[in-house]
Amino acid sequence: MSRLLAAVLGLALAATGLPALAQTKTPAAAATAAPAISANHLALAREVMLNSGIARSFDSIIPSFAEQIRKQAITRPEIQKDLNEVLVQLQPEMELQKQRMIDIAARLYASRLTEAELTDIAGFFRSPAGKRYVETQPLLLDEMVHAMQGWTEEVSEYIMVRVRAEMGKRGFNLQ
Repeated sequence: MSRLLAAVLGLALAATGLPALAQTKTPAAAATAAPAISANHLALAREVMLNSGIARSFDSIIPSFAEQIRKQAITRPEIQKDLNEVLVQLQPEMELQKQRMIDIAARLYASRLTEAELTDIAGFFRSPAGKRYVETQPLLLDEMVHAMQGWTEEVSEYIMVRVRAEMGKRGFNLQ
């Protein structure tokens, strides 16, 4: 997935208030609110999430946190060596945090898609076409973001010209 999309996804996940949600619902309340999900249903949801390429976006989020920490400590050159060692030492813990997000995402998939739907979707992602789709997705997303930049400029200008023309017909000058 493109870095831009990964960053957007990361910001979206941060903005959704997952920590706040976790604080407002106790585990018992969450368990009674959601229907039970079978182990197979959850396994299929995890497979779909992983094989679809969405989990790749999580790969860049944790390292970006480490990079932010490094940038904040840039004014303290005396701690750089130790900070880098600590960040390397914490990588297994960071990987566990990424796996936790993958588990959360798999539960979200399982809560929105039936086991039968996930079976069909998993089959697609196992197929040559599904694998090719996932393979081409990062490049396509980058190309779409680039295309959207030009498109938004064109559409913005077009709409402004049209609004000015229509407002001019009504006696208003928006020049």
